[in-house]
Amino acid sequence: MTRLNRAEMQERNRTRVLAAAQDEFAERGFRDTKIDVIAERAELTRGAVYSNFPGKRALYFAVLADLAEQAPPVPHVEPGRTTGDALIALARTWLGRLPPSEERWLGMDLLPEVLSDELTRRPYAQLMMLDAVLLGLALERLRPDGRLVRVAETVLTTLHGASQLAAAAPGFGDQFNVARACEQLAYLDMPDEWLDVPFTTQVHTVNEPWAPPPSRDSVRGEEVSLAGDGVVAVLGLHRASAIEHAVRAAPPDAAVTAVLVSGTPQELIPLARLTVAELTGCLRQAFPEHAWPRLRVVCDQTGALAAAAGVPAVSDTTEVAIRVAGGRVVARAEGYGACEVCARTELGVSERGTRAG
Repeated sequence: MTRLNRAEMQERNRTRVLAAAQDEFAERGFRDTKIDVIAERAELTRGAVYSNFPGKRALYFAVLADLAEQAPPVPHVEPGRTTGDALIALARTWLGRLPPSEERWLGMDLLPEVLSDELTRRPYAQLMMLDAVLLGLALERLRPDGRLVRVAETVLTTLHGASQLAAAAPGFGDQFNVARACEQLAYLDMPDEWLDVPFTTQVHTVNEPWAPPPSRDSVRGEEVSLAGDGVVAVLGLHRASAIEHAVRAAPPDAAVTAVLVSGTPQELIPLARLTVAELTGCLRQAFPEHAWPRLRVVCDQTGALAAAAGVPAVSDTTEVAIRVAGGRVVARAEGYGACEVCARTELGVSERGTRAG
């Protein structure tokens, strides 16, 4: 029998812990699940569980994130070609992933856990704003006559509210009516003007190597190469929504990537994966591919991608943006407003020469 090396053994143990934890959370709920029981069910020690996850909440977020990223398509839902049709398809997909009312919902304890601690509450608010940006950008590709992030916020409020009521008051409300309400939200006349803030952050011209590691784009649910030209923003989870500044300011043909990082990565990056995957898994089914947002989101739990971008130390307030051209980092900005000023800066002669070369 082939002997596993240390990394392979740790990955095997992690998989076993996640499987055991999923079964325990499904049977007992988050609050009544015990780490010792998870360890016993996984045929591992308590120490082996804690060597992979810092606590029960981090394990819970990781289980939910895996399930959200692996969720199969909801049957009989086709992409919508208009904003209204896309939103009713989005709602049907979202609600179709909820279990029957008589079954325990694995994610029913998520919101109480998020609310219980400022460590999770503030990042979650930013992640919800990021979700609204992603959905708003998709709506704008179907109806390019203005910003639709406020509409997206209202849709997400409706869908998350329906999810919570499905857990708290089984049988209350009609899913068909919720879906039709989301369809009608597409036609609301909501004030939603994008304000171009005059940031004072400085952009620095640089000439640095760019060798990003393989990454997973949470928007498209697939591996993606970040080696091409564009804007890459490394954002702590207190600054996640700042990526909209990069999207609005970047040239129309520029690739824009948000790299989400955290000072508490083992707990908060799984929460980021979960929050983004809950939306984008539904969005990919409900919107035609040409309407998917012009934005990539990478959840960088190890910090490897941030380090490649020249940000070896990260926190939840990190905001660093770089411009990539011709396989090199040609511009960099750090601090509040870095996303916008880096994205809107025109490449100078030397940078264009680098790109052409």
